[in-house]
Amino acid sequence: MEFSILLAKIFAAIYLTAGLSIIINPKFYPRICDDMVKNVAVLYLYAFIALVFGMVMVTYHNIWEKSWVTVITLFGWGALIKGFMILVFPKSLKICKPMFSTRYFAIIAFIIAVFFGYFGFFA
Repeated sequence: MEFSILLAKIFAAIYLTAGLSIIINPKFYPRICDDMVKNVAVLYLYAFIALVFGMVMVTYHNIWEKSWVTVITLFGWGALIKGFMILVFPKSLKICKPMFSTRYFAIIAFIIAVFFGYFGFFA
C-alpha cells in the first residue's frame, strides 16, 4: 500500500502540473503533438518511455481489487498500451492534438490530480 500511496502522490503532482500548464499555455501543447509526430526520434523516445513506464507499473503494481489502487494499475496498463500503439502505429498520436487544444483536458487533469491527491496525501 505504501507504493500505491507514493504513486498516487506522483500522479497527483504530474496531473496538477499538466492541468495548470494547459490552462496557462493553451497554445503550447498542440504544438508538442505536431512536433512529436514530425520528429521520429522524439516520437520513438516518447513511446519507449511510455512502454517502459507501463511495463514497470504492470510488473510491480498489478493490483486488481475493489479500491482506488486499481486505478493506478489501469494507468499502468494504459501507459503500456499507449507505448505499444505509438511504436506500432506512430500516426495514432495525431489524435492527441484535439485533446490538448481544449480546456476539457485540463479539467480532466485536475479531476485526476484531486483523486490521486486525496488518496496520496489525505486518506
